[in-house]
Amino acid sequence: MNPLPQAREAGSRTIISARDVVKLYRVGEQELRALDGVSLDVDEGDFVAIMGASGSGKSTMMNLIGGLDTPTSGSLVIDGRDIARLSPDELADLRNRTIGFVFQQFNLLRRTQAIRQVMLPLLYARPRPQDMEGEARRRLEQVGLADRTHHLPSQLSGGQQQRVAIARAIVNHPKILLADEPTGALDSRTSEEIMQLFSTLNREQGITVVLVTHEPDIAAWARRRVVFRDGRIISDDRTAAPVAEAAQ
Repeated sequence: MNPLPQAREAGSRTIISARDVVKLYRVGEQELRALDGVSLDVDEGDFVAIMGASGSGKSTMMNLIGGLDTPTSGSLVIDGRDIARLSPDELADLRNRTIGFVFQQFNLLRRTQAIRQVMLPLLYARPRPQDMEGEARRRLEQVGLADRTHHLPSQLSGGQQQRVAIARAIVNHPKILLADEPTGALDSRTSEEIMQLFSTLNREQGITVVLVTHEPDIAAWARRRVVFRDGRIISDDRTAAPVAEAAQ
């Protein structure tokens, strides 16, 4: 059985709430149960690492939290909204306003300058900021790239490209930042710099960070570790001494 969702701290607000979530996929004649009755609560402002081997269900859970897919059964409430009840337009609005995404491979446009990359989510915002370029520039400054605003991805290191991706993820001031193996393509020193940045965003802006990783040293930055196996949660524990807090 899955561990029960962790008890909440007094005064905390749940921003992600999953109850008995099942996700089924059909592969030919076979039925694949990617998630098998998962229940999970994440409080606003928390820093959570989701771990597990390939095929454990961790990426499926991340896709559901991000509104990229919907549960087969069970309920998933994000910032007070049940995603199964949202129209496609409402789901797109939730993704744009509430959630920022960071991926392992950066997902940058090859021929687009950094500042234009960061501006992209603003084009879909309602209402759009009047000064989209200024907003994008401020986010690039926030991630330490004030002098790289007009660089193409080919002119940036891997760590700098990931910083552009993070600036793009936070340009709409999301409440939740989802990061799927964000250091998987980076060396250890650059990985630490990126995790420092996630820690700062979490601590100083109160952004809820949910991080998928298979690396224990990356998960050690989080305040909580949730481990998946075979579509279920097998452990859900608070980190005794998170690196993020030691790095403050």
